[in-house]
Amino acid sequence: MMTRRSTGKTRIARSLWYMAKGAAELRSAPLPRPKPGEATVRTLFSGISRGTERLVFHGAVGESEWERMRGPNQEGAFPFPVKYGYCATGIVEEGPADLLGKTVFCLHPHQDQFVVPGAQLVPVADGVPARRATLTANMETALNALWDSGAGAGDRMVIVGAGVVGLLVTALATRLPGAEVIVVDVDASRAAVAQSLGARFALPKDVPADVDVAFHASATSAGLNTAINCAGFEGTVVEMSWYGDKPVRADLGGIFHSRRLKLVSSQVGHVATSRRPRWSYRRRVEMAARLLDIPGLDALVAEEVAFNDTPRELPRILGSGARGLAPVIRYPQA
Repeated sequence: MMTRRSTGKTRIARSLWYMAKGAAELRSAPLPRPKPGEATVRTLFSGISRGTERLVFHGAVGESEWERMRGPNQEGAFPFPVKYGYCATGIVEEGPADLLGKTVFCLHPHQDQFVVPGAQLVPVADGVPARRATLTANMETALNALWDSGAGAGDRMVIVGAGVVGLLVTALATRLPGAEVIVVDVDASRAAVAQSLGARFALPKDVPADVDVAFHASATSAGLNTAINCAGFEGTVVEMSWYGDKPVRADLGGIFHSRRLKLVSSQVGHVATSRRPRWSYRRRVEMAARLLDIPGLDALVAEEVAFNDTPRELPRILGSGARGLAPVIRYPQA
């Protein structure tokens, strides 16, 4: 059954487009009426993925990845112009009766209202604010990485890189019974967040050795090699970073072979091998949404930018060397 709240007037949606290297603008376009099974969502917040969208903003998505990097509901094409993003939360204003009025998450670019099939919408879990729910896609990445790692109860784990994804892995890893989790980062200001999630914190010079699993999420060669050097005999190093077209130097001499280390790529585009026979993409994203029930994760959504100000603010937020956790766009209706 389709339920509508509509005035009958032509509606205009505004969206953020990456136009050229280091430049973005807001564009307007008519918003279509939802067809049966579709829903209109009024956006409250959308998260900026600082790592991925920095590459998009600077035209650093390698040509070989242009098709694989296409996001759901993306318009345009790499390198430019492109409407990109995948961390939107909002309220269903018209559409299927079972979704009407609900707060939902959607893999959608930055846009103030949009129409998508209802099947693309994931209800936000009770008690999870819409602002925090913008972390759903990143939590899905973190969950997939934990599955790829094979980590279990009692394991000693290191997470190198206390960015959003690294800290979400931390939030999951510390829930494993008896697990010992150490977060490693060059920025000592991340210690408080890591500790609030139940982990210890260390600078790279103080990294532990002989851990069972080392996750790497800093997108730097130095971070990857720190993770390799942490791993114990026949330990696993999970590489979560995406480098775009940037070459990476990995130290595969020294202990890498003598300790018989396993270097595992983890990428969210496929469900982890260990779960793939039983888990669909839908089941995984629904679980990710439920796992955001940790109030301490609000600290990861660290900066708020008004939608109207995004073209002016993006060069700062996504500039080379820009620091901070997850920036979030607040829409006028929030």
